[in-house]
Amino acid sequence: MRTQVAIIGGGPAGLMLSHLLHLDGIDSIVVEKHPREHVLQRIRAGVLEAGSVQLLRDVGLGGRMDAEGHPHDGAYIVWKGEQKVLIDTAKYTGKQMMAYGQTAITEDLYAARDRDGGRIIDDAQSVALHDLTTDEPFVTFEKDRSVERIECDFVAGCDGFHGVSRRCIPSSTLVNYDKSYPFGWLGILSETRPLPDIVYANHERGFALASQRSERMSRYYIQCPLDNSVEEWPDDRFWEELKARFPADMADAIETGPSIEKSIAPLRSFVSEPMRYGRLFTAGDAAHIVPPTGAKGLNLAFSDVWYLSRGLIRRYKDNKDDLLDIYSETALRRVWGAERMSWYLTRLLHLFPDDNPFDQRTREDELDYVARSENAMAALAEQYVGLPYEM
Repeated sequence: MRTQVAIIGGGPAGLMLSHLLHLDGIDSIVVEKHPREHVLQRIRAGVLEAGSVQLLRDVGLGGRMDAEGHPHDGAYIVWKGEQKVLIDTAKYTGKQMMAYGQTAITEDLYAARDRDGGRIIDDAQSVALHDLTTDEPFVTFEKDRSVERIECDFVAGCDGFHGVSRRCIPSSTLVNYDKSYPFGWLGILSETRPLPDIVYANHERGFALASQRSERMSRYYIQCPLDNSVEEWPDDRFWEELKARFPADMADAIETGPSIEKSIAPLRSFVSEPMRYGRLFTAGDAAHIVPPTGAKGLNLAFSDVWYLSRGLIRRYKDNKDDLLDIYSETALRRVWGAERMSWYLTRLLHLFPDDNPFDQRTREDELDYVARSENAMAALAEQYVGLPYEM
C-alpha cells in the first residue's frame, strides 16, 4: 500500500489527524492494533477545553456534541466539607468548556472517516516502523496471517504510551521526564443523573470528583491506595465514601445506582522530548501523559495533531518544512503548560502518604487564597479553560 501519511493508532488523536489531513486533500492510512469494538468500549475523559470544542465545530464534527454535550462555565472546587469556589472560566476568559464523552467523540470520528472513504486498518498486529531517518519510511504489520507493508512520506505516532512509535526513537535521542504518584483513582460509571456541575473535592479522607457523560450517565472518582483492588470496593462502599468527601448538600444530591464500569487508574506525569525523529512525529499519549486532574489528556492530543496537520499541510501545499521543523518545540510549549497545571491541581487536591496536618492546612489556605484573589482565580481559569493554540 502507498499513502502520504501513515498514522499509527486509531484513537481520537489518530482519527482526528486523519480527518484534518483529509479536509486538505492529504491521504492517510490509520493502523490500529485493536478491533474497532475494543476502541469504542474504552472509557476515557470527557471534559473538553474551549479550544477542543471550537476545533470540533470548525472541522464539521460539532453537531452531536452541541446537541448532547453539557456546556460548562468552569468547575467547582470544594474543601473542608463546606467551602466551595467556582473556577469561573466564562467570567475570566469569556470561554465555555464542554462535558462530552471521549467514546462519543471517537464514534463521531469513525463515522466521518467512514463517510469520507478513509482507510482504517484495525486488528493490525506486530506493527513495526522502518527507515524513519530516510526519505522513504515504511510501516509493516501482520493481519489475517499475512505481512502487509505501507510506504509513506511521513509517520505519525498516535498509538499511546505503550505503543510502538516512541520506542522506535533511540534512547540517545530522547529525554524522558517521569513522575508517578503514590495513589490511584477509583472510578465508576453509573446510569444515574449527574450533578449539574463538575466538582473537585479536597477532603481529609482524600480527593473526589463528580463528572458527567450525559444527562443520565455519571462518572465519579475517589482517591484510593494503589494496592487496592476493584473487588475491595463494592458499590455500596464506594457511594458511602464518595458522599463522605462532599459537602452535605452535594452529597444529598448525588443519585446512586449500580455501577456499569469500575476501575482503578494510577496517576502519572510523563513527557518525552523531542516529539520528532526523522520522518516520525509523535502526538498525544505517545509523547506525554498527564494526571487526569484537570482533564488535559485528550485536549493535548487534539492540539498536538492540529499543530502536526498544520505542518504537513504546509509541506504538501507550499513545499515548505518550516512548520514541521518547529512542530516539537511548538507542541511541547503547550504540553508543559498542561503538565504544570495538572501537577498543580493534583498536589492541591490530593492527600499524599507522607503528609502531616501542616500540609493539609497549607493546601486549604491556598484554596482560600484562590477563592479570595481575583488575580489568582483569573490565572487558574485561563489555564483550566485551555491556553490558546499558537497560530
